[in-house]
Amino acid sequence: MFKDKIILITGGTGSFGNAVLDRFLHTEVKEIRIFSRDELKQHEMRNKYKNDKIKFYIGDVRDEKSINDAMVDVDFVFHAAALKQVPSCEFYPMEAVKTNIIGTENVLNVSLEMGVKKVVVLSTDKAVYPINAMGLTKALMEKVMIAKSRCSNSKGTILCGIRYGNVMASRGSVIPLFIEQIKKKQPLTITDPQMTRFLMSLDEAVELVVHAFKHAHPGDIFVKKSPASTIKDLAQAIIEIFDPKAKIKIIGTRHGEKLYETLVTREEMVKAEDMEGYFRIPADNRDLNYDKYFVEGEKKLLTLKEEYNSDNTTRLNVEQIKKLLLSLNYVKQELK
Repeated sequence: MFKDKIILITGGTGSFGNAVLDRFLHTEVKEIRIFSRDELKQHEMRNKYKNDKIKFYIGDVRDEKSINDAMVDVDFVFHAAALKQVPSCEFYPMEAVKTNIIGTENVLNVSLEMGVKKVVVLSTDKAVYPINAMGLTKALMEKVMIAKSRCSNSKGTILCGIRYGNVMASRGSVIPLFIEQIKKKQPLTITDPQMTRFLMSLDEAVELVVHAFKHAHPGDIFVKKSPASTIKDLAQAIIEIFDPKAKIKIIGTRHGEKLYETLVTREEMVKAEDMEGYFRIPADNRDLNYDKYFVEGEKKLLTLKEEYNSDNTTRLNVEQIKKLLLSLNYVKQELK
């Protein structure tokens, strides 16, 4: 489906953008456009890949006009631009609003105007039952996508989304932090030993996006079923790989953190389609005639369903986590 097509990645200089390039650059895709505001990282990517298929565009999703030139003749959009650090979004929530909500609306508006075929917006488990500013803005991002999807099909554009949990070894994530602490002979700092998080590789994140492109109806959100681990077991696995003498230091829960994360709510599980390794969550396409829903109500029983979260998914032990970590290119490179 990507043969001779043009792909645009917003926030394309991040870990996800690099993973997409690694996945598609040597296929029959016509062009991959990297849209971001970071000229230094674009320069580094240009030197790293040295490939004429890659085109670079400086701009910011907060500025709708800056997106226009990058979107000309684009077939598919991967919308990855976001503010993702939980603590910084807690201290500067309006900055998260500007990028994660308004920026997404700008990308979707331009996509519709330009006749893009499909757009996938990247969301997070923190958007489900959100308690922090990052999760709240990502949850509203999803709502913006779903609202616009109700009219997007008439324009020939399919808008959809994906959610995933922690992407292992992505920029700013805990695995690079732990490895850096080991290098500096520092203790590994963990918040709560029993805190659980989903574990997914960058390659799996890209395949989730591809799955969404292949199967999405307007407004759908896709989730990949993923294993999870406690933060303590993850830290212990990294210690056993890199330095058995390293210690663990408990620092306490940070601003806006949960004990576990949820990828699919109980309410969504009622209507979710099980696609073997994935869940497809269809959009709520009821209209504004609320009365019939208040009078008749929903006939499906929410009490029979359980949410899908990092506490009730498959739990990996230390040995299983080590095996998973040793399959990552980032870890292999660090071991060298």
